[in-house]
Formats: sequence, structure tokens, C-alpha cells
Amino acid sequence: MSAAIPLKCLTVAARGRHSATVIFVHGLGDSGHGWKPVVEMLAREPALHHVKWVLPNAPMMSVTGNMGATMPSWFDIFSFGTFSPEDEPGMLKTSHSLNQLISAEVDAGVSADHIVLGGFSQGGTMSLLTGLTSERKLAGIVVLSGWLPLKDKFKAMVNDHVKKMPIFWGHGESDPMVKFPFATRSVVKRTFLVLVEYLKTQLKISDTDIPEPPAKPIGLSFHSYPGMQHSTCEEELADLRKWLSSVVPQTPDA
Repeated sequence: MSAAIPLKCLTVAARGRHSATVIFVHGLGDSGHGWKPVVEMLAREPALHHVKWVLPNAPMMSVTGNMGATMPSWFDIFSFGTFSPEDEPGMLKTSHSLNQLISAEVDAGVSADHIVLGGFSQGGTMSLLTGLTSERKLAGIVVLSGWLPLKDKFKAMVNDHVKKMPIFWGHGESDPMVKFPFATRSVVKRTFLVLVEYLKTQLKISDTDIPEPPAKPIGLSFHSYPGMQHSTCEEELADLRKWLSSVVPQTPDA
């Protein structure tokens, strides 16, 4: 595996005193600029004025499953079938690059437990892989319309602190790309299709609701959205905003 190349990032500064950071990773074919309007909307929430937002851009690469077209991608996708082989070297390379971004924030004075790593689709998948295998215990992980990667090896890769890691997972029930039953192979949804309760049974991560401040969530907060396809919606972003406010609460002097 070749060495990770430092990622180019778009940054949205904190509106108040910076004491927490959210690193948000875009999906296939997108860029940090594609999520900037969403981030700016979230940043207007007074409870998140202390948050700095880092939006990395994926390198350009040939994507096998898209007829070899070159586009921004965090790893190669060999095909878009549910049981397609995965690009493990590419995923691990990106995970190293994302850990470099986390290290940069820690070096700048933000403690790891005030850093959230999250993303959409490919970006959510990479956030889950990176956040649960990192030596650092982050404030939380966000997975929007993503999936659990490297499932056959994942259990051996994670650290013990994952049992209490706050995870926000949102998914559209009408997603045609990462289909909802595929997502629920990775997480548990009590009122929908429960195929494999992997995070609960294998990694011992409990499921939880988003608590009211000042309480912090511990474990998996999974939300499904009827009619939502491979995208986001106002309800999901409202749930995410509340969850973020609980995992990186604003200090009185921020």
C-alpha cells in the first residue's frame, strides 16, 4: 500500500471560540464544496457555534464499477452489487489520511474526545472504519447512508472503546444505492428489517436514543427516514444537529 497523501480540505470556521471539530467526509463523485451549504446551515445552530468544520476532498481515481471513469473517490468500487469484493488497500489508505486530519486537530489543541468524524455514503463508511479502529476515542461517529466495510475482518480491527462510542446512523428507507436491508445488516432497527445485529452482537455496541442535554449519548443512535433515497432530508439533519449538540456540548466560555 502506498503512503497516504495529505488531503486538501475546505474549512468552515467556528462562529465562537473553537473548542470542537467535525470532520465530514463526502461521498463518491462529490467534494467538500458539495456539503458546504449543509455544514453552514448546521453551523448556524447556536449550540454548535464552537465547532470548526473540516471538509476533505477525495483524490481523483478510476472507479472500476463506473466503467473506469475517473472521479473523486475514497476507494475503488469494483461493482455496485451488495456482495461485491471490497478495496481493502484503498480503504486503509484513506483511513490513514483521515487519521492525519484528526492528528492535525489534536496537535492544534483540540482533544480527541471533542472531535467528531462523519460522512455520507462512501464517506460514512470510511468514518465508521476509521473511527472504530483508531487508537483515539473520538467524541462520536456519523454515518449517513453508509455501510459497514470489511465485515469479515472488522471485529479483529476495532478497539475496546467502541462499546461506548456514540454513533449517529441515518438511512433512507427508499435508498436505491445503499439499499435499506443492506444497511440493516450492519445496524439494528427494531421496527424494520433486522437481518444481522452486527454492531450489537459482535462489537457489543448498545443502541440508544438521543438524550436531552446535558446528557451525552453512548452507543448507536439509528434513524430511518421513509421515502428518503440516497440523500439527506430536513428531518435527518434536525436529528443530526441535536445529536451533535449532545456529543460536543458547548462549554460556558465558548
